[in-house]
Amino acid sequence: MKSLASYIRVFLFLLIGYLLIEYTVEVQEGSVFTTYPLAWLVLGVAGLFAVAIELCVEALRSILFRSLNEEAKQRYLAAENARKEKRKAKFKKLYNKLVDRKPIEQEDEIILDHNYDGIKELDNKLPPWWLYGFYATIIFAGVYLARYHIFQDKNQIEEYEAEVIEAKLAIEEYKKTAKNLVDVNTVELLTEEADLAAGKKIFQVNCVACHKADGGGGIGPNLTDKYWILGGGIKNVFKTISEGGRSGKGMVAWEQTLKPLERAQVASYVLSLQGTTPDDPKEAQGDLWEEEGDAPKAEEVERSENNTSVDTLNVTDNI
Repeated sequence: MKSLASYIRVFLFLLIGYLLIEYTVEVQEGSVFTTYPLAWLVLGVAGLFAVAIELCVEALRSILFRSLNEEAKQRYLAAENARKEKRKAKFKKLYNKLVDRKPIEQEDEIILDHNYDGIKELDNKLPPWWLYGFYATIIFAGVYLARYHIFQDKNQIEEYEAEVIEAKLAIEEYKKTAKNLVDVNTVELLTEEADLAAGKKIFQVNCVACHKADGGGGIGPNLTDKYWILGGGIKNVFKTISEGGRSGKGMVAWEQTLKPLERAQVASYVLSLQGTTPDDPKEAQGDLWEEEGDAPKAEEVERSENNTSVDTLNVTDNI
């Protein structure tokens, strides 16, 4: 392709193709070209097709030109040169109108009475394109000020709040399927068989050396009782697995080795060992851990203590 017009036509063809693909193919979010990379291939094939058409047209023009006699060739070249000169003249006229610059021959009309060691200053006007653009920004600022600050248009606030709600819903929906996003604050106890089976497999590979296969404890503590050194419950167990046990006790931090989902699975499996009976359980270590709701209420404790006191007095009186 030799002419600028050919490149412009190919560019416009690709731009129209891009817009058609973008606005005709429906995607849930993002761009068509990021969701479906195949769209780039389609656009590339369309671009090659457009280039091939332009090359064919130029080849036909070349063949037709060579088939002309010398006189016709001269007339054709003269017409082409005339069209080029006309386009240049139009472009130059438009350019001069946009910049409103005085020709060199007329610079004496705008020379100021300033002279700095022979350097003279010209009183050039601001280019019209810049000046009118500046006026447009003033008008835009006035309309914006009136709409959003004087008349207090609430539409943008309502749109923002609606988009925030939609974003939160989308995040929650995404988290349901993206289990690897869990951390110590969002982890929950997994009860599905597939998760517990995966946690058991991880436990057998990484944890049996210290806790035994049945969780009864060896070098590490017993995992089947309700006593925990660093706290029980899914969040504490997940944190212990992620960050490691007590300093100097040998348990490493698994957050660099296991993914968040894997740590949640093995933590859930460890908690599933609660209440089981290992072959040779190790003595309890740490403090008794009770989940929220398991501990008796204060009133019940006080009532129980009062009843115990009354029973003791009755026994004493009988004695």
